[in-house]
Amino acid sequence: METVITELENKATQYQLDNERRFKNNMKNIYMRLVGQDKYYYAQHCASFITWVEANGFQQYKAEDIESVSIVNCKYYGAKINARLKSGGETHLDTFNDKKEMLGFIVGFNTCAYSLGVN
Repeated sequence: METVITELENKATQYQLDNERRFKNNMKNIYMRLVGQDKYYYAQHCASFITWVEANGFQQYKAEDIESVSIVNCKYYGAKINARLKSGGETHLDTFNDKKEMLGFIVGFNTCAYSLGVN
């Protein structure tokens, strides 16, 4: 009985470590604080959004024009999605009043892309 409990505790610890590893990987190019139980959910959506924009482009920018995409939340300048262009410049793809508004946009965008099958 003790070995079963020990195995379950080890698996739970391993799952937590895997979740944290995945979370840290998803947080590349995301410069805002995510906390609570939803942090894994939002980090995955942000990473999926960044991957989609880098592969397909966004608004007037083609995928070939975009070098990298970052998601930023600053208390002084608000929340924004930035793109570093291969031409050397940086532009705001979209700006938002706060973090919740931006995360809602990203989740909605991903849901639409998934529903339309363009992801």
